[in-house]
Amino acid sequence: MPKSVSSQPAAPAGPASVPRVGFVSLGCPKALVDSERILTQLRAEGYAIAPDYQGADLVVVNTCGFIDAAVEESLDAIGEALAENGRVIVTGCLGAKGDIVKQTHPRVLAVTGPHALDDVMQAVHTHLAKPHDPYTDLVPAQGIKLTPRHYAYLKIAEGCNHRCSFCIIPSMRGDLVSRDIGEVMQEAENLVRAGVKELLVISQDTSAYGVDVKYRAGFWQGRPLKTRMHDLARALGELGVWVRLHYVYPYPHVDEIISLMAAGKILPYLDVPLQHASTRILKLMKRPASAENNLARIENWRTTCPDITLRSTFIVGFPGETEQEFEELLDFLRAAQLDRVGCFAYSPVEGATANALPDAVPEEVKRERLARFMELQAEISAEKLQHKVGQTLTVLVDGIEEGQALARSSADAPEIDGVVYVERAPDLKPGDFCEVRVTRAGEHDLWARQVKV
Repeated sequence: MPKSVSSQPAAPAGPASVPRVGFVSLGCPKALVDSERILTQLRAEGYAIAPDYQGADLVVVNTCGFIDAAVEESLDAIGEALAENGRVIVTGCLGAKGDIVKQTHPRVLAVTGPHALDDVMQAVHTHLAKPHDPYTDLVPAQGIKLTPRHYAYLKIAEGCNHRCSFCIIPSMRGDLVSRDIGEVMQEAENLVRAGVKELLVISQDTSAYGVDVKYRAGFWQGRPLKTRMHDLARALGELGVWVRLHYVYPYPHVDEIISLMAAGKILPYLDVPLQHASTRILKLMKRPASAENNLARIENWRTTCPDITLRSTFIVGFPGETEQEFEELLDFLRAAQLDRVGCFAYSPVEGATANALPDAVPEEVKRERLARFMELQAEISAEKLQHKVGQTLTVLVDGIEEGQALARSSADAPEIDGVVYVERAPDLKPGDFCEVRVTRAGEHDLWARQVKV
């Protein structure tokens, strides 16, 4: 199965009557957490998890529906599951986009939207009888995870209060709903006890955590904690593992978080989706802040925490974007000197208000601007990484290939940032921390040798 649970150990073989569910998980880390919760509930109720289509009584496909390419991938995955198994339940963001699933694949058993655990389980119960007397103690406290054992995503909220013109997430996932801080901390503790070495904090807008509940107090280990990002980050920093923050809007209160980074409480890493630098384009996007404010804030962050790694994403070719406004974006890149950057050519998303904006940028211009953008950022990245040659870094090992370790430093989030290749590391294994000295650098990755302690 593509992007399935095949990397996780299958449930032990039991009686032939034990119903088995296959699972395909697509999309972003937030969708991955939804998949983990569904899998955990399935196992808690006594269902076995099948590692392939043939061994499954039915298949659940958790879809993505944000951009056209994701829609196509999700529809293809549903089609494959139907062809290989025939009994398919669909959940996730694509399920919130009208009748597209049923129109394309009318044979699916049921369709639900995102973060719809109860609806998914109801559909499973309808089409595959719930086992009798489940042994809930067979399910570990941290639940079933799709990530490697040494890191996990910690989702702290659902939905978003912003109405960015290029985005349809609020229409699929609703407004911001923050999780109880005590519940979040208990989940984090369970993960750490299970061997997790890195917690990746995610939501659609992590810096808005608690706004919807007016930062009300919760409780963890008998003490009160306010439902807000700073209090959560500070508490997570007490667990003795790496804590990495993603999807943080550059609000003024984020400055408090930088102080925690400078003090070594959480990783000096911030994922801030800036999207553009032109004031006019940002207004058309309905994004907060401006390029000038962001540059000043970045400078202040680096003054407070010189080791901070800043990651961001941008969109080029947004409707109406002129060559001059694109050059403004390139100038911003040169001035900001961001460490990690992703970029996308604007793609119309069905239901997004940006589709109605005039002066669409031709596809060939989008591609040309994307290439120029990435060429400049590659130069910036290569120069910044070159300065790390000779430095000693702490890295976390993700895997071993042909005698070298694939690891990450505090500057590298899994699957989206660079890799530190640790040469001649026969004794290392996934989940190990080790000290390395950087020997050379590329545009995005580093090569290093282990420092024997």
